[in-house]
Amino acid sequence: MSTHWHTYPTVEDAAEACSRVILTRLEEALAGRNLAAIAVSGGSTPKLLFQHMAAGVFDWERVHLFWVDERVVPPSNSESNYRLAEEHFIVPAGFPRPNVHRIHGELWPKAAAERYTHDIQEFFSLGEGDLPHFDVIHLGMGADAHTASLFPGEPLIEDRERIAAAVYVEKLNKWRVTLLPGVLSAAKHIVILTAGSDKAEAVRHVFEDPYDPRQFPAQIVSHRCRHVTWFVDTAAASLASV
Repeated sequence: MSTHWHTYPTVEDAAEACSRVILTRLEEALAGRNLAAIAVSGGSTPKLLFQHMAAGVFDWERVHLFWVDERVVPPSNSESNYRLAEEHFIVPAGFPRPNVHRIHGELWPKAAAERYTHDIQEFFSLGEGDLPHFDVIHLGMGADAHTASLFPGEPLIEDRERIAAAVYVEKLNKWRVTLLPGVLSAAKHIVILTAGSDKAEAVRHVFEDPYDPRQFPAQIVSHRCRHVTWFVDTAAASLASV
């Protein structure tokens, strides 16, 4: 396992650097294979990341786009992670529509999770019990140290066998669909982009507290994944000693 840490003066700088690393990792993957796969997250910070990715010179024809998690809403809803990526990455980049594998948040949560699992199994040609190996997974982290839609106390944090599941987030009173820890751990590269002073406590807990992913879910990534690169601004890094 290897974890790299980069701090930047602003969130814009962190997002730009994260974008460069993502494109480099995809180029490396495509140098040896015909196709590459990336899973992205939603939220406010990824908007900047998507804009930088879209502005870069890159041939997206051999890249397939997936999502780490999704809110259970239609794709046209303002809360949709798919819509965020569509507006700030897919359309501006001219990303090929046949290569887009969205989570169908307009379905019942469990049906959406099952459909997404099947889509991933089909794309990666997985056998029973196999997990996909994404070339890049992009994650964020909340002020409570959640990542993907794995929130503190969530039993699915212990699920390392399934690909995706519906999860009810009690604190938000909403359903989501999320990739599970086994998929995160199997990724070839993970990039985490997080920013803001409200994330500083979470960053400190993830790196300095004993391993307890049920309390600090983002520790799954820091402690159990192979190649992880963090991109943070100085505000988010202010309390950590890394």
